[in-house]
Amino acid sequence: MTEAEFREAAARWLSLVAADAELSPYLMGLDWDRLKAHVARTLTTGEVLPHLGWSEAQHRRATDYLTGVLSRPTFWEQVEDRCPGLLPERDGPLVEAALRQLTHEDSRPNRLALLTVLGRAYRHYGLRPEHEGVIDDALRTRVPWRRVERAVRRAGEGPAWWPAEVIDHDRAADGIAVLTVRPWRRLLWRPGQAVPVCTPRHPGRWRWCCPANAPRPDGTVELHVRAVRGGAVSTSLVHEVRPGELLHLGPPADTGLHLGEGRDLLLIAGGTGLAPLRALVEQVAAAPGGRRVTLVVGARSVESLYDAITLDKLRHDWLTIVPAFSHDLCAEPAEQGDALTVGLYHHRPGQHVYVCGPPLMLAGARLRLLAAGVPADHLHLPNRIPWQ
Repeated sequence: MTEAEFREAAARWLSLVAADAELSPYLMGLDWDRLKAHVARTLTTGEVLPHLGWSEAQHRRATDYLTGVLSRPTFWEQVEDRCPGLLPERDGPLVEAALRQLTHEDSRPNRLALLTVLGRAYRHYGLRPEHEGVIDDALRTRVPWRRVERAVRRAGEGPAWWPAEVIDHDRAADGIAVLTVRPWRRLLWRPGQAVPVCTPRHPGRWRWCCPANAPRPDGTVELHVRAVRGGAVSTSLVHEVRPGELLHLGPPADTGLHLGEGRDLLLIAGGTGLAPLRALVEQVAAAPGGRRVTLVVGARSVESLYDAITLDKLRHDWLTIVPAFSHDLCAEPAEQGDALTVGLYHHRPGQHVYVCGPPLMLAGARLRLLAAGVPADHLHLPNRIPWQ
């Protein structure tokens, strides 16, 4: 093998390890480029593969991955040999990583994001049941195709993913980052929708994020991400990803947070649940239509109000922004309390109420708002997408 082939083999090995739920945590915090270069050198010199803190059994599995990379054609090559033209070569690694992840993804929201992408890919590439066995053979595992086929029925037309360059990364608060990305081709979405996001640092793993802006002329998308304990993708997006890196965005999905016509609005946000609600504010700004909007932004303290600068720029005579601080005794009395409590104080008859925030906030929000007299048909909560 040539030096370039050893480097390619090292990159394929790293993709397989990163898609392995048991091995991938050991890659967190490592410089992937240096690791790939080191593995390529071990292939050239015959040295032992680095342990990286794995157990003996884990190290043997990592070694088996490397042996497989060196001894057999790539996933795409095997599929291409039996079904020429079925998959573009550039997309083969993305399809492979996603299918491998599906066999052991146990988080329901992340599995939904993954299936949203795979369902669209199945339709976009014209896959059929007769192709499934070919792909299983190339992966050397059995894919739960029934799940994918159900996702196909929900999938619309169009690409399965949009490559997007990170053009700005701002650590807005402890554990929260605001990323601005520019898709290589325009991504069409509506304010309030969510998109699956994947980083090559964790191939095959997709996590929901929501654009915090209405569509812009330059096509850029702003994403707000909180690093979640045990969340490999969110942790990388917050702490590791830098401008110039490539992400992939999946097909937009409805969350139940779309606007109706001509209604006054009460928007109640907690944490990064602010993102879709801020996008709704931008949508109203494009055509106010005489409606009035109150946006309540919840945070623990003034210091943790991560989007304060942007919020300060949202100056409209129809918009009132109210901060709510749950753990800040120095805040003004009218601003002390959790977001729902402060939001209910500002509720007025006829308003449609939109709530988005962390799971604990959403868990009791519907009952609490209904008990306070908000009509059920005036209440809008995300219907299936988790927010942190």
